[in-house]
This record gives sequence, structure tokens and C-alpha cells, in this order.
Amino acid sequence: MRANQRVLGQLKTETKSNEITAIPALIQRLDWRGAIVTIDAMACQTKIAKAITNKGGDDLLAVKGNQGKLASAVPAAFTPHRRAPIERGT
Repeated sequence: MRANQRVLGQLKTETKSNEITAIPALIQRLDWRGAIVTIDAMACQTKIAKAITNKGGDDLLAVKGNQGKLASAVPAAFTPHRRAPIERGT
């Protein structure tokens, strides 16, 4: 086990359920003020993102290519804000 791993909370899911239903309940139990929450693509849900920000946190969500419209919207949103690459001397 790595020295810095931490578990902040854990919920047992119901039979025939999964983490998407458990995550919002877990979010409500913790204080997220000032925290950056990273979460995998499976939990990239509007309800989950809103729960994190409503509790004072900021979220960093993974987006996978199989998430159609969302996957194509992310690069489109950031492209106008990209800076030209800095040229470095040789």
C-alpha cells in the first residue's frame, strides 16, 4: 500500500445498484469547501457535478471518447482560449 492513500468515505451499494447512485449520497456526507474533487468518467454526471459544487468544492471530471457530444464539446470550449506555443531558442 502506498503511504499517502486516503479513504474519505465509503458506502455499500444496494444489490443491483452501482457507484452512480452511491456517489451523490457520499458527497452529501463530506465537507468539500476548497477541495478539488477528481472523479472518473463513469461519474461524469450533471447531478454529481452539481452536488460537488453545491457543497463548495470544484470538480475535475474525466471525459471519454464514447461520451459523444460531451467529448466533442470539451475541446471546442477550450480551443478559443489556447495560447500560441512559446518558441524556444535552440
